[in-house]
Parts: sequence; structure tokens; C-alpha cells
Amino acid sequence: MWYNLSSNSNIHCMELNTENFDSVISQSENVVVVDFWAPWCGPCKVMGPIIDELAGEIDGVVFGKVNVDEVPDLARQFNILSIPTFLVFKGGQVVEQFSGSMGKEAFKEKFAKHIG
Repeated sequence: MWYNLSSNSNIHCMELNTENFDSVISQSENVVVVDFWAPWCGPCKVMGPIIDELAGEIDGVVFGKVNVDEVPDLARQFNILSIPTFLVFKGGQVVEQFSGSMGKEAFKEKFAKHIG
């Protein structure tokens, strides 16, 4: 599947897997925030609606979700030891990594400094 990842893209949040991860990260002109999560994870359930809300509010950021149960290879590649863990990519490189549940504003502050 092709994603238009230019700054005018309407795609704000997507499921990432081994087939699309590298192309999404490398082709995005925007900051990409990747949520490594699992459906059974309580803190992940707290963060899910926050991410969905921010995805609809913030331009210049693409949000991606990696289900670690379905795509364990990506979790291993990035040494994800706890969930939720968030990686912030800019220019195809990890520029920030953080874990755990937090409020909307605290979460936004973690990646907002990389926008622009």
C-alpha cells in the first residue's frame, strides 16, 4: 500500500509492520511518532485515545502503531523492552525515545520540539 507522506498528507495514524515500516520512516517529510503497543497492555489502552486525538489535531506529525504481538521483529530491532514505548523519527533517524503512560500535554511535549 502506498502512503502519501508529504506535508499535505491526510494520513495521520497508521498500522506499521515489517512490510511498510522502513518506507514510512524514510519517505516521511514529517516527524513520525511510533507507538509500540499490545492490545492486552493497560497503559497502552490509556495512550491509544490520546494518540488518536493528537493525530487529528497536529499537522507535521505522522503517528504509527506497531503491535508488538503481531510484529515482534520490529520490537526486537529497536530493543523494545516495555510497552508502551514511543520512538520519534526525524529524517529517518530516531531522535527521541520514551516509555509509559502520560497525559496528553506531557506526551505532546515529548515530540513537539522536533516538529519544524
